[in-house]
Amino acid sequence: MNKLVIGATNLKLVVAFISIGLSCQFYLPGIAPRSFCKKDAPFEGCENTIDVLVNRLDSFETVIPYDYHKFDFCEAPKDKQTPSENLGQIVFGERIRSSAYSFDFADSNCVKVCSKNYPTSNKAATRKLHFLQEAIIKGYQNHWIIDNMPVIWCYDVENGQQFCYPGFPIGCYVNSNGLKMTSCGLDPRMNNKNSFYIFNHVDITIEYHTVDEPVVGAVRLVQARITPRSVKTQGKCDPSEPVLEVPISPKQEISFDYTYSVKFQENVNVRWASRWDYILDSMPQPQIQWFSIINSVVIVLFLSGMVSMILLRTLHRDIAKYNQLDNAEDAIEEYGWKLVHADVFRAPKNGMLLSVIIGTGSQVLAMTVVTLIFACLGFLSPANRGALMTCVLVLYVIFGMISGYVSARLYKVFGGLKWYSNVLMTAMLCPGVVFAIVFFLNIFLWTQGSSAAVPFPTLCALVGLWFGVSVPLTFVGSYFGFKKHVIEYPVRTNPIPRTIPEQSFWTKPLPSILMGGVLPFGCIFIQLFFILNSIWSHMFYYMFTLLFLVALILMMTCAQASILLCYFHLCAEDYNWWWRSFFTSGSTAFYFLLYCVNYFQTKMAVTGFMSTVLYFGYSMIMVLLVMVFCGTIGFLACFWFIRKIYSVVKVD
Repeated sequence: MNKLVIGATNLKLVVAFISIGLSCQFYLPGIAPRSFCKKDAPFEGCENTIDVLVNRLDSFETVIPYDYHKFDFCEAPKDKQTPSENLGQIVFGERIRSSAYSFDFADSNCVKVCSKNYPTSNKAATRKLHFLQEAIIKGYQNHWIIDNMPVIWCYDVENGQQFCYPGFPIGCYVNSNGLKMTSCGLDPRMNNKNSFYIFNHVDITIEYHTVDEPVVGAVRLVQARITPRSVKTQGKCDPSEPVLEVPISPKQEISFDYTYSVKFQENVNVRWASRWDYILDSMPQPQIQWFSIINSVVIVLFLSGMVSMILLRTLHRDIAKYNQLDNAEDAIEEYGWKLVHADVFRAPKNGMLLSVIIGTGSQVLAMTVVTLIFACLGFLSPANRGALMTCVLVLYVIFGMISGYVSARLYKVFGGLKWYSNVLMTAMLCPGVVFAIVFFLNIFLWTQGSSAAVPFPTLCALVGLWFGVSVPLTFVGSYFGFKKHVIEYPVRTNPIPRTIPEQSFWTKPLPSILMGGVLPFGCIFIQLFFILNSIWSHMFYYMFTLLFLVALILMMTCAQASILLCYFHLCAEDYNWWWRSFFTSGSTAFYFLLYCVNYFQTKMAVTGFMSTVLYFGYSMIMVLLVMVFCGTIGFLACFWFIRKIYSVVKVD
């Protein structure tokens, strides 16, 4: 790269590209709209019953979610079928179930769903009520789904603005000091100390627009909002009715009804294809400064181009100088990276382990790129639940052939002879570490009865995919890798290694490795905030086009940072570049780990030993994958760079 010129025209193209991607990525192939009609005027091809689905309940104060039916809510009729779940939903912990809430396409007021009684003499009922009270204290949230749309709860905040969230609380608690939860602001009457207020009534507002297909007069749902309320009087849902107050230790039987009201409103401004816009726009996250992000991306591109330009110009001068040395006296005056030409391709220590890691990194790299391409095409948007995790798992298994091929070719370059050990380690090492961590964390979730625990049959299915598909494909890739001719070096390696001179502080391994991860991390830390929000703060992530662009910048930066530092080390006559090139860009994971720690301390309100273990356990899996991903890019870039520069110099 001799020049990198980004002017106003190119900036406009970047903005246009991102805008087009963001505007088009929610057209979902394979997800068809549903049409509804009134019950008294049914038509063929449209439905008249709207069912409410329920997802797991979670909280900001703990990372342990629970299934909806873990709580003593109204149970769905036995004849209702539970929606089928894909592999991604099961692994990611989503538990979508049928509910007892179902209504026709017509306004309805104060419809009773079920009644609940908690006699003080019934220990089982007392335990259920106590579990519900604990969930209220921890702020567990309901997540309802209507026509594949999350139901949004909005309430007023400061400056006349509204705060919207794709879930709503199950109740409110006022402690002994009179401190209220946020949900207590729904009704000023919920203010008694040491009291619980159960939200047993919901007001649902559904907006729709009329269409002419499949029949004239059919409607499609475009918005769903909810307002939870606490109502004490059974059979009455008027806002003026007393609130349902439950003391910490009830002295008498507690009885109440779960009820709902539904109101339909026509909205001609929102179309079905863009109905997710209001959900994403109402997410409780800081508004993204698009120009700032694009500006930072342009700066990173500019810096990367300047690094490449300087490096190539310097190398061009060095190569020209070395090729002009024609006699032995001139050869004595050689210096810098040409002096180590007879040692630069010396096989590294633990070459088998390095080849296994690079093979696994190539597999993760291919999986990431293809997943992001699918995401940009709209297949992995939030409306297509579980698709992201399913895509990741399937692609990782399929690309086992790539890991076997790359690992085998690299191990053959190192002169390794234990081919079977190499294949087995490639197929087992990284997946085995990840599976061991997941299984260990799953034990904690099983003991708590959490919905996030991966069921044992699913674990068996994952093991079946691992050993039945990924391992055989790894063997196939290794077979073709070992059958290929060994990659030839442009220079010969002396049998006796050259002594490495004393290095300065900045060319020693640890400082240079830590420096190498700063710039790549600077490319991604803005996106990390939103990615971690989607994982731990129950938000939706939808900026896949921008994420794909950032991923490309990350790969370019990892490659160029590793090449630049590798060149400096060779000039300092340090030829041990194999492992260092991996850790130089792989150190991005170290800064990612620090960011996860900072996010835990500043953005999360979780408490308890188990939640902490779960957070850092899953974070370590992400750190491991980031290190393998970035490190592999740096290693492959340095391998290509070193073979290139030593192939164009004259070596006697």
